[in-house]
Amino acid sequence: MNLDQAIAGRRAVREYTSQAVDEPVIRHLVAAAQQAPSAFNEQPWTFTILRDRALLDRISREATAHMLAILPVGGPSDHARSLLGAPDFHMFHHAPVLILISAAAAGPFIVEDCALAAENLMLAAHAAGLGSCWIGFAQAFLNTAQGKALLGLPSAWVPVAPLILGHPRTAPAPVPRREPTIRWVG
Repeated sequence: MNLDQAIAGRRAVREYTSQAVDEPVIRHLVAAAQQAPSAFNEQPWTFTILRDRALLDRISREATAHMLAILPVGGPSDHARSLLGAPDFHMFHHAPVLILISAAAAGPFIVEDCALAAENLMLAAHAAGLGSCWIGFAQAFLNTAQGKALLGLPSAWVPVAPLILGHPRTAPAPVPRREPTIRWVG
């Protein structure tokens, strides 16, 4: 698969089979993530790999409760509340792997750096026939002392990109893209 195909074909996958993702494949995806550019070549990213189903389920429950507690009432948050409050909601969509990209040190561009690594990882996953999805709902909880403790993260680390990964149950349909606004200056 060439780069244009990977970019155009990658989708957020929210339905997975129970098939495990092999360690060499995960290592390959992490290697792709490490090739991302970073400000001042700091490469602040760390990768926490979670494949323990019971722990994934526990974090899903605790992150869901955390989000429901902190979301304001009204407006766009009501849609999020309805998703989070559904009886069958699972934060990680029952994916077999969570890869959390965190920054190991403070810095002005750590979020951008980790996001670039995450995009590389998601594109490499798609090229390898895997699905992925950035789970923004989990980020706030994973940045708490309780969330960090569940994963054994040092308190100084900053979780940025909780990515789920697995074999897609179905291929998500293409999502229409709006025409970009382009301004040519000069």
